[in-house]
Amino acid sequence: MRSLHQVLGQRFFIVALSSLFILGFGVSGYMVIADYSFLDALYMTVITLTTVGFMEVQPLDTDGRLFTIILIMVGVGFVAYHVAYVGQMIIEGSFLEVYRRRRVRQKLTRMKDHYIICGFGQMGRYIVRQLLRHEVPMVVIETDEAQAGELQELGVPFLIADAKEEENLLAVGIRQAKGLVAVVHSDTDNVFIVLTARDLNRDLFICARASSSGTEKRLRKAGANRVVSPYASGAMRIAQNILRPTVTDFLELALSGDGMELSMEELVIPPGADLIGKDLLHSGIRSDYNLIIVAIKRREGSMIYNPSPREVLELGDTLVAIGPRENLDRFATALFGTSKRH
Repeated sequence: MRSLHQVLGQRFFIVALSSLFILGFGVSGYMVIADYSFLDALYMTVITLTTVGFMEVQPLDTDGRLFTIILIMVGVGFVAYHVAYVGQMIIEGSFLEVYRRRRVRQKLTRMKDHYIICGFGQMGRYIVRQLLRHEVPMVVIETDEAQAGELQELGVPFLIADAKEEENLLAVGIRQAKGLVAVVHSDTDNVFIVLTARDLNRDLFICARASSSGTEKRLRKAGANRVVSPYASGAMRIAQNILRPTVTDFLELALSGDGMELSMEELVIPPGADLIGKDLLHSGIRSDYNLIIVAIKRREGSMIYNPSPREVLELGDTLVAIGPRENLDRFATALFGTSKRH
């Protein structure tokens, strides 16, 4: 489906082409019939089409007058139609909408280290609200123009376009993006989006939605780093609510940060951090921030659960910490210079 600016661009091209045609018709007619020079013929054509009514360059014979009548009947109607069309386009706002979208595209291409959310359905809406809460920079690509109002209210940059198209992913700065989330309704579309995104950015973190186990395998082959099945995840949560309701409640509250003082967070040790080379006992994480490190993920991917106080911290380690949200923010500020972790 063609976008609005493509449709309007085509219409402007038709208007320009037909304008040149009628102008050329008038100029050539006066040059042949009235033996005018090119400049005189152009002048006569313009004042005739615009109904200005200035005097003729030189007197016209019968053939010249008949040609002028034909030019007026054809040309004036043509000019009036296109003036009315341009006016209607401006009144309806389509011209301004194209201008606004072009400015949005220019702004999006300058974004950096952001996440691209493909799809603003039920899952996409929840993801956007969670990322907004943690002040994660993002942009949304959605095909349904009806969602534009809600996205504007949220203050989220967005593009009404098809995420499967390479030019649209480039328009939202995929080469400078940190990650992409593919959660459109169709599994086939998600696979295509992942394939296109991976081809455009080999280092991009990609998380995709899969409705079936077969799709999950295809998404991983297409280049997705993580694949989430809402049905499998939902079934797992229901089972855990039956088997371990207290543990489930605790983890949900800790991860969401709602309704309790404790929260869970992951933080990557950056270059130059004072923690590098220190063990947990002397890192000050527990004594200064009252945080518990429940796991450490090394840069090569190995995971250390319930690390001992003598575990030495290294550059690039991902610390899974639990504690009061205020303390987590203080620790992140000391670690990164800001409470933002993304």
